[in-house]
Amino acid sequence: MSSLHKVTIHYRQTGRTITFDVPEGEFILRCFESHGEKLPFSCRNGCCTTCAVKILSGDMDQSAGIGLSQDLQSKGYGLLCIAKAIGPLEIETQDEDEVYDIQFGEYLGKVKPKKGNPFDI
Repeated sequence: MSSLHKVTIHYRQTGRTITFDVPEGEFILRCFESHGEKLPFSCRNGCCTTCAVKILSGDMDQSAGIGLSQDLQSKGYGLLCIAKAIGPLEIETQDEDEVYDIQFGEYLGKVKPKKGNPFDI
């Protein structure tokens, strides 16, 4: 029998706080969905930032994702869709654009847009 870990999500977009006991190694998003909670996600593969969260306390296994740089992960950001419970955890949902900008904003600010649609023939 696996351990249960108390996972609390502050769902910023709705102003709600939701807590469930999540079995060790279980995908957090999937567990919350099994309790009828609809949380933000898109790809379910850890590639985008729709389900980005900020870790307030605790830790989670998010080794299956590639959508966040190691730098952002070390600053306490994670992706809920691929996150697994490994201990008690408190997190807060983020806005997708906010996390995307943190990760890519500096680079994208240097890219000069080209005139015209590249798909025009």
